[in-house]
Amino acid sequence: MASGAGLGRIDGRRRDQIRPVKVTRNFTKHAEGSVLIEMGDTKVICTASIEEKVPPFLKGKGAGWVTAEYAMLPRATHDRSPRESVKGKQGGRTLEIQRLVGRALRAVIDTGRLGERTIWIDCDVIQADGGTRTASITGSFIALADAVGVLRKKDLIKVNPLTDYLAAISIGKVGGQVMVDLAYEEDSHAEVDLNLVMTGAGQYVEVQGTAEKTPFNKKDMDEFLDLGWGAIRELVDLQKSLIGSLS
Repeated sequence: MASGAGLGRIDGRRRDQIRPVKVTRNFTKHAEGSVLIEMGDTKVICTASIEEKVPPFLKGKGAGWVTAEYAMLPRATHDRSPRESVKGKQGGRTLEIQRLVGRALRAVIDTGRLGERTIWIDCDVIQADGGTRTASITGSFIALADAVGVLRKKDLIKVNPLTDYLAAISIGKVGGQVMVDLAYEEDSHAEVDLNLVMTGAGQYVEVQGTAEKTPFNKKDMDEFLDLGWGAIRELVDLQKSLIGSLS
């Protein structure tokens, strides 16, 4: 990891250190893949459901689809937020995150090997303390892999359509220091906020970076990517220990 990683943080972590991660598989009874992922105090339920049909634009093309929905429970945060279903429409943040999760997962699956079926990914945040979108992506990949395993076990597909592992992490600049996996208290004071999605082979899937207060330079960006990749490697190693080989 990068030099200078020993600088302290509000919870005692090094700036290159992710929060404790816990993954509980088969968290719900009915979904083909279900995971509770906990990153520090952020907790997300990720489920993968198989549907034997595809969107109209894919009918008859012999390929499948992976798509995602994202929601936050009313009391996932300090104050209660009304359910978006009651308000009658999804908010812009919700739409952005669920599109991100779907895009990211489609980057590591050969939908031509999936057959004409859809795998729905549902990410439900039950407790939020920063990094909900990145935890959703990391957990959803495990749920997706478990759903693919069900298809293979039933002999509905012959070859694993997953082409690589996938994980995500938040990185930020807080008090002039670059650090990974920001908790809410850090994120709320960040000068720069960046979300990084990468494959297990180290390829970039998405980089979302925003200067919240002051612009950042190339040196900062290099450090964001360096620390982010180090954290993602840890998450991918965890995925490998749970899922095993993709071959």
